[in-house]
Amino acid sequence: MSEYGIWILVLAFGYTAVLIIAGQLAKRKITKTGSYFVAGRNFNKWIVAFCITGLFSGSTYISILELSYLSGISAIWYGVAEMVQIFIIAFLIIRPFRKKMLVTISGLIGDKFGRTALGLSGAITAFAFPMWSVATAIAFASAIHVFTGISLTLSVAITAILLFVYLQGGGMWSIAFTQTINFFLFIFMFIVGMIAFFINPGIDGLRTYASATPAMFDWDSVGLQVIVAWFGTFLVNVILAQAAFQMALSAKSPEEGQKGMILAGGMAIPFIVCGVLFGIGAAIAVPNAQTGLIAIPQYLMEVLPAPLVGVFFLGVWACALGWGAPCQFSGATSLGRDTARAVYPQAKEAQLIKYTKISLLLLTALMIVFGMLRTEQSAWWNVLAWTMRNSATFAPVIAALFWPIVTRNAVVASLFTGFSSGLLWYHLGGWQPDQFFANIHPVWIGSSVNVITIIVGTLLDKQSNWTIQKEARIAYVGLGLGIALTFINVLFFNALYQNGLLGLFGFAAIMSYFIAAIQFFKPIQERQHSIEERVANG
Repeated sequence: MSEYGIWILVLAFGYTAVLIIAGQLAKRKITKTGSYFVAGRNFNKWIVAFCITGLFSGSTYISILELSYLSGISAIWYGVAEMVQIFIIAFLIIRPFRKKMLVTISGLIGDKFGRTALGLSGAITAFAFPMWSVATAIAFASAIHVFTGISLTLSVAITAILLFVYLQGGGMWSIAFTQTINFFLFIFMFIVGMIAFFINPGIDGLRTYASATPAMFDWDSVGLQVIVAWFGTFLVNVILAQAAFQMALSAKSPEEGQKGMILAGGMAIPFIVCGVLFGIGAAIAVPNAQTGLIAIPQYLMEVLPAPLVGVFFLGVWACALGWGAPCQFSGATSLGRDTARAVYPQAKEAQLIKYTKISLLLLTALMIVFGMLRTEQSAWWNVLAWTMRNSATFAPVIAALFWPIVTRNAVVASLFTGFSSGLLWYHLGGWQPDQFFANIHPVWIGSSVNVITIIVGTLLDKQSNWTIQKEARIAYVGLGLGIALTFINVLFFNALYQNGLLGLFGFAAIMSYFIAAIQFFKPIQERQHSIEERVANG
């Protein structure tokens, strides 16, 4: 084992001890109902900001390191898409969700559509989260592998076990303590990274590289299809970002949660800029590495002493934990709180906490298994997780919030069809992380089938109680937009297909029809109330 490996392991184990202590201290905060799942709704804006920064910006930073090594400066759009998501959640989502006292998205679906929907959405949501956790843990595991020779699989297993040890004690308070500590580690990581960058390649080296490899400095070098997919995925995720909601909605008030999200959006900027700089720096110094996440430790070994490299990768470790901890805990909450309530509807809070801790152990085991199955491709797990969760729960969440006539049968059917069609499309594409069947991302297929099923299922269900509201203006706008997008898909089929935009434009058309359906088809009671109001007003 090299000196670099010794420093990384010593710092990582020392930090692990700090986290375990933090988990024990967090137990003292579990004093009343809701303390375990949403910290008793006691977070201030700074705790929310630190939590969201660790969740979104930490994982984004790791992705940008990899993307910028491969594609250059265009990786910045991934970070911009993340920032857009944060600000939309802050301004449009936090206040109404906080007023509903929401805990999980699967809980929202279940409360509206019954126990079957609750259990199914909770299970699908839960099993997607360890996939995201594995994808980010691979970044630190790559460094461990380079410096120590420990396998990637074992490194992921160490990460998973650590998450379990400190999360099971204090729940949401454990996350708050950890994310606050992580934030200061991020600062040290950036300082060390900038030192390395100015040593090699420096500004002059960057200019020389730009002249020799101009494609790395094209704003769209990663490809328009990929950039659009980033924005599309983050925009769809706005309504489904359960881990972020669970942390932000733990705030004292809607206003405090919103302020924390806005602060987190601003805090994302150094993660984006530094991620691009360090990734390109690694591309200059180590041009032929297998992956960007392997190149970064090799690059730092060339320019920095072992203690500083250890500090940098302790920051990467914090990024992995900052994403993995909320994902694992939120997934365990869906399984232990929501799916368990579907099976045991009379369960008390203490029992649900017990089930959640058991679920956390199960998801830890799943994370290790996933790491054994396919450790070398973090993007593969990300695509699979997005496809599973978003394809199943997107339409039911929209329906729970905006469409009162939706029936339980339609929701359950949409959960099944969206989930299965997304996975089938991924299978038809050979389970490749960047090459999809018919050049369409499986999440667009799954989400589209999800929406179509809930519309058709609701309108044909005999239990549905609806009437047509012809004077709904927004409905005609949605219908017109849907028709226009359908014609665009037909007329420009080849261009959209070649650029990988067919799925996105098709989904946009279906969403337009969905908006029209929500506005056209209203509950009979609402229609009668509207008529009575017009009569009363003369």
